[in-house]
Amino acid sequence: MSPLVTGNHHFPEIGPSRPEPLLNPLIAESQPEVTSAIAFLGGVDAVMASAYGVDPEGSIQDTHANRPFTRRKFLQQIAIAAALTVATNCANPDQEEADLSPGSQLEKTHLKIGFIPITCATPIIMSQPLGFYQKYGLNVELVKMKNWQQVRDSAIAGELDAYHMLSPMPIAMTLGLGSQPFPIKLASIENINGQAIVLALKHQDKVKEAQDFKGLTLGIPFRYSMHNLLLRYYLASNNINPDLDINIKQVPPSQAIELMKGGEIDGFLMPDGNAQQAVYEKVGFIYLLTKDLWDGHPCCSFAASKPWIDEHPSTFRALNKAIIDGCNYARNPENRREIAQAIAAPEYLNQPQSVLEAVLTGTFDDGLGNVQTVNNRIDFDPYPWKSFSYWITAQFARWGMVEAQNISHEAIADEVFLTGLARQLAKQLGQTPPTIILRDEQLKFGLFDPSEPDAYRQAQIQKHGF
Repeated sequence: MSPLVTGNHHFPEIGPSRPEPLLNPLIAESQPEVTSAIAFLGGVDAVMASAYGVDPEGSIQDTHANRPFTRRKFLQQIAIAAALTVATNCANPDQEEADLSPGSQLEKTHLKIGFIPITCATPIIMSQPLGFYQKYGLNVELVKMKNWQQVRDSAIAGELDAYHMLSPMPIAMTLGLGSQPFPIKLASIENINGQAIVLALKHQDKVKEAQDFKGLTLGIPFRYSMHNLLLRYYLASNNINPDLDINIKQVPPSQAIELMKGGEIDGFLMPDGNAQQAVYEKVGFIYLLTKDLWDGHPCCSFAASKPWIDEHPSTFRALNKAIIDGCNYARNPENRREIAQAIAAPEYLNQPQSVLEAVLTGTFDDGLGNVQTVNNRIDFDPYPWKSFSYWITAQFARWGMVEAQNISHEAIADEVFLTGLARQLAKQLGQTPPTIILRDEQLKFGLFDPSEPDAYRQAQIQKHGF
């Protein structure tokens, strides 16, 4: 089991529950090795920027919106950041300021990136035909993969250079959930929103609310996915037990529509490309956009393994910069039709351009004879908020995927999410990324406060019974 979810994890838990006397061993002045580490890494600002996403241009008080950043917390994070950085051999100050002009000091220029053919992979895919990889001196071959198990196993085996992953996957893989523990870094978010619950047309007069889901079989793409967590969140918030009242079945996105046609599943929560394709083929209707459950929620991510990043630090930065640049381009609604045309090709999504335009522009047929306009049905914000990680791990604990009493939400987020690096690269691109790493997340059925993830989970269980 991963050290991040045991009582003996490598990185000390921090937070208000820890008694004050235990702070003393963390103070840098009393730990020569920590002091040396901080000096080696270029000082406090460099350590905080690389490990926690706090930089000298942003106030330390801004680490969590609307919450005081105490002296105690400051000292804790300095010490922990230094220990974390040394332990994981990340964040060389010279590398962080490396020249990323095309072809400059790149350890490797010919790369292979794995992806699942869904609209969530848009930034990774479009960056090839639209020239974003080439802009940063990279020649990328995109490798189409069959399912998320293949992506996971390929990453562990080191077969490719980087991957399109569901945003919970780097956390799950690092913790050893569903596989051996393997360190994966979430470099940037590929898309926010961009998923939907779709039901077979035979249910259009039967399913009007969550209570009507009882007895249905619904498909999801992977156990450790936002699709699974959001479906569970929706049902449980309406007092439907997702483990007893319905049947959740794991199916590859490419097979979801055929399985629904054959009656093996009654519907699915999948990426919007699959949702719109079901409407296009007149086999299903869009019951609910996940945007309406959590506007701005993460879906998929760009990720790479820690061993690969350690071996190719400049290449990794150039690659991540290309993805962030591509995401920024995709955020502009004026570019969405061009992008739909670019990613529709057989070697990419192999879908009708009209289907992809419906997803990307947000003007779409819902399968019930209505044309809807939802401009942010899918969007592309690459900033990896660490509050995303806190919500994910809280849900992992809620549904028994990890032992709740042993999980350290903060240490996991700091280990997996490269938020500070994403900010630095965005600034280099002239963007204005957030200066904070945590924020309150407003979901349909309540506010998620990342400073109290366990209290949030416990309140959900207490209210609904599961």
